[in-house]
Amino acid sequence: MPISKGKKTIFMHYQKAKYLLGAAKISQLPADEGIEVAFAGRSNAGKSSALNALTQQKSLARTSKTPGRTQLINVFTLDEGARLIDLPGYGYAKVPEATKLLWQEELSRYLQERQCLRGLVLLMDIRHFLKDTDQQMLVWAHEVGLPVHCLLSKSDKLKQGAKSKALLQCKKQVSELHPEASVQAFSSTKKHGLDQLLAKLDAWYASPESASEQEE
Repeated sequence: MPISKGKKTIFMHYQKAKYLLGAAKISQLPADEGIEVAFAGRSNAGKSSALNALTQQKSLARTSKTPGRTQLINVFTLDEGARLIDLPGYGYAKVPEATKLLWQEELSRYLQERQCLRGLVLLMDIRHFLKDTDQQMLVWAHEVGLPVHCLLSKSDKLKQGAKSKALLQCKKQVSELHPEASVQAFSSTKKHGLDQLLAKLDAWYASPESASEQEE
């Protein structure tokens, strides 16, 4: 957890993230305590690449040329009581419709019932943002007051003018679904926007709950 020294706060080192387990159901997750931040997105949105860039590990989260390969809720530990959650990719995987519905049900339950969840990072390709399931994730999060930070990935694929236009358009549409959600452009390959993402995550992990625990 974050450690306070006077006015300076030292946060956990994301590069020390370690794989803990893969859960097929919410009931298989660690105890609902501490702090979790989850990453979600369509199966071709670059979620695994973003996690690898964040943790400075080439293979912490598996990347595949076959979108939709990740079918488990993968849990990674940071400092004591702090976890990163890699939610199953959605919307693209070539799996039976019944399986997709089960994934959707588990995602909904996780976002709406998990008490230790402090924030959701929603990955969307900057060229193809806010598909139906992305919108549903924002609606679910807004209903329970869950903070959301949208990463418009693969921003290096667009020129500056097109990137700025897409960012403004996405911010406007996101605000209609989740007024408190934030949006940024991001590139895993170029590391563009990584500092902004780190600042958001640090703020979520430095929650009032964790601060009070440190003072005791």
